[in-house]
Amino acid sequence: MNPTGSDELARVRRERDLYLRLLELGRETAIEPFLQEALLLLVEMTGARQGYMELTDPNHDPFHSEGAVWFRAHGFSSVEVEQVRSFVSRGIIASVLASGESIRTPAAFTDPRFNQRASVSSAQIGAVCCAPIGTDPPCGVVYLQGGEHMPGLSDECCRTVETIARLLAPLAERVLLARRQAGGEDPTVAARSGLKLSGVIGHSRALARVLEQAHMVAALDLTLLLTGESGTGKSQFARIVHENSPRADRPFVELNCAALPETLVESELFGALQGAHSTATRPLVGKVAAAEGGTLLLDEVGDVPLAAQGKLLHLLQTREYFPLGSAKPHHADVRILAATNCDLSRAVAERRFREDLFYRLEVMPIRLPSLAERKEDIAELARHFAGEACTRHKLGTIGLAPASVRALEAAPWPGNIRQLAHVVEAAVVRAATERCAEVEPRHLFPETAFDAPDELTGAIPAGLFSTEASFHEATRRFQTELLRRTLDGTGGNVTEAARRLKMARSHVHRLIRAFGLGTGRDE
Repeated sequence: MNPTGSDELARVRRERDLYLRLLELGRETAIEPFLQEALLLLVEMTGARQGYMELTDPNHDPFHSEGAVWFRAHGFSSVEVEQVRSFVSRGIIASVLASGESIRTPAAFTDPRFNQRASVSSAQIGAVCCAPIGTDPPCGVVYLQGGEHMPGLSDECCRTVETIARLLAPLAERVLLARRQAGGEDPTVAARSGLKLSGVIGHSRALARVLEQAHMVAALDLTLLLTGESGTGKSQFARIVHENSPRADRPFVELNCAALPETLVESELFGALQGAHSTATRPLVGKVAAAEGGTLLLDEVGDVPLAAQGKLLHLLQTREYFPLGSAKPHHADVRILAATNCDLSRAVAERRFREDLFYRLEVMPIRLPSLAERKEDIAELARHFAGEACTRHKLGTIGLAPASVRALEAAPWPGNIRQLAHVVEAAVVRAATERCAEVEPRHLFPETAFDAPDELTGAIPAGLFSTEASFHEATRRFQTELLRRTLDGTGGNVTEAARRLKMARSHVHRLIRAFGLGTGRDE
């Protein structure tokens, strides 16, 4: 076949693939997956390094003139996403939304239309193509930044972006209309409008409730006790509270109480004078002092040794503390947030936790919902984690097959969001190894030949109990599988795995090494 014929065939195939993908998008009725898949389509068709897509429905939220906004980003860090979103009200995106016309620039940081803006010049933003979705007025916008395969964003590339944006317009308007007709109000809209949020994924009612609580308590200088299963995002919630509080411009400091030897908890928390103990070869600044004026999160507070609990209680009652080796009290201007996945009331009954400290911490208890309570968020979270994994490992664009999304939504997640992120990242890497464009169920759950996890099917992984295996070998296989699944369920947290298996942490570490399961972590 001559070169001209080959080029024509390639063009026809690209157009065919484009329309097939658009047909798939036409079946989508939810905004978040529509945005995710539409942006992936644009990135794949253009070779863009980074992309951003936004839909706006001015009819959705009567309390805000700008209406409800949904967006998705590809290849941007959370800080960069906020920078791009600033272009909605000013700059490149604002110009496109106002004029309804596309903008293309080979180098935004040298373009006189935009180079006066600090965000453009400081980030050295290069090739950009931005196109509206819809007209009179646009219901959305597509923003792409160049990559190695499109350094200057050619005319042909920009025409492709404009064509896809034009074809997406009726589909986008349809999903927005479907949301309105279904009464599909986003229950998180009210809370999101009153909070500075970065990286909070999901729109479930369970998430809305906890965001509303964050909005309520952020401005109150109260001690909070955050509870909930492991992996539910207690640390992220604490940071949200801090970033929306009057202390937002002061430090946010986190101390994982479970990750420290008992002998070092007090010096890590309160600091130590030089020579106060064998490892204090110089003065040590404690976490309380480091958080001065800001917020201190005590993660896994249930693991604070009894000997240190009295001093923590003294800090909460008097806002004073004594660094190790010092007889002089230090005043602390710090807000204390505590988090735990254990039942502190039970720990009190078992005399492992002081009752007076428990009541002092439980001024305002907030329970973070498990992933089982946020099932409608699983698809969006999984797509987000897949995108993050692709960016982190420089794997290009690998999406989730519909069957994979269904399998994830049906699976139990004892390790919650942390476990989901771990499973999706591993699946993306497996799919990339096989040069697959999408993650299939077998990539998510490779231990079984079924399209669902073993907990759903009752399936035993192939080869686990081979009739040809000796009793010793079968036992070892069972132990390996049990430990591997437990570690998966805790996101690799050895301390939590040891608790669930009722084993010493040191023994779990030895088994991990013996079975070749990596290293694990103690936090």
